[in-house]
Amino acid sequence: MEIVIRAAVIYLFLFGMTRALGKAALGQLSAFELVTLVVIGDLIQPAVLQDDESLVGAMLAVSTFAVLTVLFAWLPDRFPHARKLIQGQPVVVVRNGEMQRGAMKLERLSRTELLQAAREAGIRDLGDVELAVAEVDGKISFFTATVGESSPAL
Repeated sequence: MEIVIRAAVIYLFLFGMTRALGKAALGQLSAFELVTLVVIGDLIQPAVLQDDESLVGAMLAVSTFAVLTVLFAWLPDRFPHARKLIQGQPVVVVRNGEMQRGAMKLERLSRTELLQAAREAGIRDLGDVELAVAEVDGKISFFTATVGESSPAL
């Protein structure tokens, strides 16, 4: 039972850490950051299993992570008010061509990263952007004003 509790504590710690990192950081991992995440798995293993090197101990730890992952995927559908806490919410980072610096700071999204995402979306000038939204998965959606059409509000 101690392994299950340790695994749950580590899972919640990692969940909180990934939420604190921000969407942009998780949506655009570099090769080094990916390797670092893999190494984190090796670093937390002794904390979860302590001195237990048994097959059953490892299976309990992995099973706890799996159950908590399924639970955290199910909770936002069952309890919509928990969605913001568990999944986050989209954030407007550009409105009418103007960067929303406060929102970008909260999302840990730099000007350089925003401009790179705009270029990747085929946008040359942020002045052409009606809205840019940092989605919960770390990607940025861009909406440009179309002449003669009204855009729906987000």
